[in-house]
Amino acid sequence: MNFAFLKQVVEKNDTRYGRILDLFIQFLILVSLVGFSVETLPDLTPSTRAILSLIETFCVVIFTIEYLLRISVADQKLKFIFSFYGLIDLIAILPFYIASGIDLRAVRMFRMFRVFRAFKLFRFSSAIERFRQAFNLIKAELILFFVATMFVIYLAAVGIYYFENVAQPELFKSVFHSLWWAVTTLTTVGYGEIYPITVGGKLFTFVILMVGLGIVAVPSGLLAAAMNKVNEEENLKTQKNRKGDQDL
Repeated sequence: MNFAFLKQVVEKNDTRYGRILDLFIQFLILVSLVGFSVETLPDLTPSTRAILSLIETFCVVIFTIEYLLRISVADQKLKFIFSFYGLIDLIAILPFYIASGIDLRAVRMFRMFRVFRAFKLFRFSSAIERFRQAFNLIKAELILFFVATMFVIYLAAVGIYYFENVAQPELFKSVFHSLWWAVTTLTTVGYGEIYPITVGGKLFTFVILMVGLGIVAVPSGLLAAAMNKVNEEENLKTQKNRKGDQDL
């Protein structure tokens, strides 16, 4: 098979065979995820488990061939292997090979990672690709925000510990025990299993809840702004392409 033709089929979806390959891989991803979910049902018959095992093996073989093909046609093979999609493709098949040969609990847990095959669908979705571009635009801001959030969570845990430790020593035993309260409060989840009973603790919780509302809202605002910018750039690019076609 011609290498240029193979490269176009594997990497491009604007050809007939490229679209067929993409649709086939997407179908197998969905089949694999459904099979993974069915396996968790109790009281499956041996014949059903055997069928599911055959489906899993078939999907993994196809995913492995696809992964090797993508490596072989990549211009920079190492760059592809360690790229986001390259790592996802590897994670999609690796648990099968690790867990098949050794039937130990510590190894069988790798089967759970088959759910990461859902990320393979990212390659075939233009909407998700725009989301990835938007994420890249605000990556530095999100990292800074994450670090600041971890710092605020720690401060919240320290604060509630000093307010509630004496009143509820069984729940707020230490700063580390208080971290769960800090997480649920800052994310405004508030499960209610741990809550303050002192006046100072309640006032402190109110302040943390107000901060938590901001923590939830900031990433959404950043992502929305980035998505708008990506959409504007794509629309501008589309208009330029159309104008160029008209000039021709």
